[in-house]
Amino acid sequence: MSADAVIGDGSSIWHLAQVRERAQLGVNCIVGRGAYIGTGVVMGDNCKVQNYALVYEPARLGDGVFIGPAVVLTNDTYPRAINADGTIKSAHDWEPVGVTIEKGAAIGARDVRRAGDDRGVGDGGSRCCRCEGCAGVCPRRGSASQTHRLGR
Repeated sequence: MSADAVIGDGSSIWHLAQVRERAQLGVNCIVGRGAYIGTGVVMGDNCKVQNYALVYEPARLGDGVFIGPAVVLTNDTYPRAINADGTIKSAHDWEPVGVTIEKGAAIGARDVRRAGDDRGVGDGGSRCCRCEGCAGVCPRRGSASQTHRLGR
């Protein structure tokens, strides 16, 4: 964990997790084993980032956001190893674009959010059909054959 990160009271950062410079975690957040929180990422209060999730800068997570195991929030709209002229691409050759996940949203295990994606709209967990990517059984519908995703 960087000494330049701001960690809210009651927050926990587990083994092998990396929290980079200028990251801001709200109160009572949990960052799981092996997770990565990038430089300048902002997390609201009561967020959970599960094991091996990758939250690249400049992502923004609202209060009460759940990021499932191995989720990736990317930051490069057009990822490439080299520039058009064949030279190695450096940090100065592209502009990071963040992913915004709003209050109460849940992003399910192994989901990938592309740079600039802000579809993660939540409501604090008061309804089902708010968990993106997990394809779990919807408890409100009660059928194992029906899954829940935001917007469906």
